[in-house]
Amino acid sequence: MNLVVDIGNTKISFGVFKDEQISIVSGVVYPKTMTKQSFEQILLKILPQVNIDNCIISSVVDEVTDIVRDTILDYVHVNAIVLNSDMDLGIKIKSKSPQTIGTDRIANVFAASKLYKQRPLIVVDSGSATTFDIIDSEGVFIGGMILPGLMMQLKALGANTSKLPELNLDMIKKVQTVINSDTQKEILSGVVNGHAQAIQGLIVKSERELKKKAYVVGTGGDAILIDEFMKYKKFDEINPYLTLQGINMIYERNAE
Repeated sequence: MNLVVDIGNTKISFGVFKDEQISIVSGVVYPKTMTKQSFEQILLKILPQVNIDNCIISSVVDEVTDIVRDTILDYVHVNAIVLNSDMDLGIKIKSKSPQTIGTDRIANVFAASKLYKQRPLIVVDSGSATTFDIIDSEGVFIGGMILPGLMMQLKALGANTSKLPELNLDMIKKVQTVINSDTQKEILSGVVNGHAQAIQGLIVKSERELKKKAYVVGTGGDAILIDEFMKYKKFDEINPYLTLQGINMIYERNAE
């Protein structure tokens, strides 16, 4: 079995794969001061006693990568491989510096290119940051866009203003209309509705540049929530496991 670990800016996601089938999925927000001891406690809680043969890590946080890799070696007794741009990534990339592209984005594009045959293809990953990754009609990953995610926007408002509170997305259920007269609801409505409008608008503008309607796949922790607020341009499909699938697929490609 393969253990796949996706280290994001605020969350670590885990998937256990047998061949291409994912059997265990879990995710946890990790502490800012990650240590081997704290990560081992995370593993004890979420990873049952299964026989792990291989492990591959995708990370956008360098300072956490070694801690995770060393702990997995001690806990699972497997040398983890860290996904990088020198590996066979299985897709043509139009970039002068592919090493600067986050490996989570590479994983998204690789998985999407294999799972969905429509072209062009747009992957929208809604996490700490929201990323757009675009495969053109020729099957080439031509780049995309990056903008702050929902929680980053909420935290920025709370941290950089003197009177606005820092809110969390759990409160979004209280917001039933776009226009509100309560400050907390106004913040939530502005951030979530504004983000949904931004995503819709960027999809439309991308399609204009591509000169063709695109198939749009949503992934990431906030994809389902955002899709509820998208009215005229919704995701064609939501795949919450896309990144983990891509990491596993790249590992299997390079292990052949």
